Amino acid sequence: MLQIKNLTITHKKDFRVILQDFSCVLNAGDKAVIVGEEGNGKSTLLKWIYDPGMMEDYAEAVGERAASRERLAYLPQELMREDKEKTLYEFFAGEPAFFEQTPKELGGFARRFQVPVDFFYGEQKMETLSGGEKVKAQMMRLLMTEPTALLLDEPSNDIDLETLNWLEDLIIGWPGIVLFISHDETLIERTANMVIHVEQIRRKTLSRTTVAHMPYEQYRRERADQFEKQEQQALSERREKKLRDEKLRRIEQSVESKLDNIPRAERGTRKNRMIKKKMKAVKSLEHRFEREDAGMTERPEEESAIFFKLGEKENRIPAGKKVLEISLDELWTPEGERLLARNIFLQVRGSEKIVIVGKNGAGKTTLLRKVAKELLERGDIHAEYMPQNYEELLNLSMTPVEFLAVSGDKQEDTRIRTFLGALKYTADEMAHPIAELSGGQKAKVLLLKMSMSGANVLILDEPTRNFSALSSPVIWKMLSEFPGAIISISHDRKYIAEVCDKVYRLTEEGLIEEKERNI
Repeated sequence: MLQIKNLTITHKKDFRVILQDFSCVLNAGDKAVIVGEEGNGKSTLLKWIYDPGMMEDYAEAVGERAASRERLAYLPQELMREDKEKTLYEFFAGEPAFFEQTPKELGGFARRFQVPVDFFYGEQKMETLSGGEKVKAQMMRLLMTEPTALLLDEPSNDIDLETLNWLEDLIIGWPGIVLFISHDETLIERTANMVIHVEQIRRKTLSRTTVAHMPYEQYRRERADQFEKQEQQALSERREKKLRDEKLRRIEQSVESKLDNIPRAERGTRKNRMIKKKMKAVKSLEHRFEREDAGMTERPEEESAIFFKLGEKENRIPAGKKVLEISLDELWTPEGERLLARNIFLQVRGSEKIVIVGKNGAGKTTLLRKVAKELLERGDIHAEYMPQNYEELLNLSMTPVEFLAVSGDKQEDTRIRTFLGALKYTADEMAHPIAELSGGQKAKVLLLKMSMSGANVLILDEPTRNFSALSSPVIWKMLSEFPGAIISISHDRKYIAEVCDKVYRLTEEGLIEEKERNI
């Protein structure tokens, strides 16, 4: 059993309460997903549960955690800084349980995770692995410790579709506790039997957390139904109140008029006393209604969705225009150590939206970098590139406003702050260094930069990897309505189905177009 009691987490810099008086109990068999908008503290909560020291540099917490003999294993959203320079062998050797594995057990891990048997002894540095290979290496090392509770921060990031299916099976079949964060709505729908919803309402001035012991789709449906009923009840009560108040006001005005029109000589008469008594009754009724109104149904408070638009219609690319035509006899790793694929040919015309899928390590990111290099140098189109590693483009010491500014004038500053506000940034968060933002908030900065640049071609490496399940539908809609071309890599099954016109699988023999988008 894993129990959290009365947990409150506060951001040290702006004193914003990230989590307020949160309590929860997780038992064996619970597969709990933490959902919420970017920057709401999901990763911070997971870090605190595993090791409060991991968040002490930016947040402070008050609360209790009882693990009751659970052996916790934690997968971070990004590879730990101290592990990036390690070779694969050094990374695995850092876990004592690695040396307890028999060759047969290591072979079993290799088969399940679809990596070579000698993967564990590789000399390749961790930071040079593909995103999916990093996740696989970390997951294998975690499982070697035989944990009873898995704390997984975006385990579906960057892993290929085959490994996604394995991850789904792992979560569903895990006998202990699984507490995870994921942007992959398909994964959430198929695995979670419990939802922890972390919200920041009233312009991020109030934290609210809901714990529901039900699948995600049921939670979302029942929540929407409940909000709709509450909204209708609240509106109905307010309509009745308006009619009642108008009627009472007419009575009050009538009584006041009669009192005002009584001649001075009749003010002590029985008629005068009766009118005053009626006025007193009206005032008494007013007070009674005020007390009743205090118990009226509140209109439901819900964290508003992000609002975002990408590209203008005037930037639409003519249907016949050749956006890209790339032909490669061979595709090698950047270091030239390994041949990845042969006979690659890809053509993109007009406003086509294509996605490249394939196994981890197949060379998708290497290919996309070559595409980006070619298109970013073109003068007849305006291309923008979003890498898998945001730090390649972001200056982490700058604030979002500083990074997005071009001219630095007041009008531009106002426009940037308005856009960031639509993306659910608070004024304080706009003043934070980008290094302190969540992965999803960093992704929003890059997408906003693309939007403000007027680009008509987007090159995107895992564009939805850090967006919450709540933000993702907005991102899918925004990208599907983008008037230009999109060339992307993704393993997000709903992104592929909702946004992309064509799906290409990268194999050793080149790119093969998939017949179905629902893969």
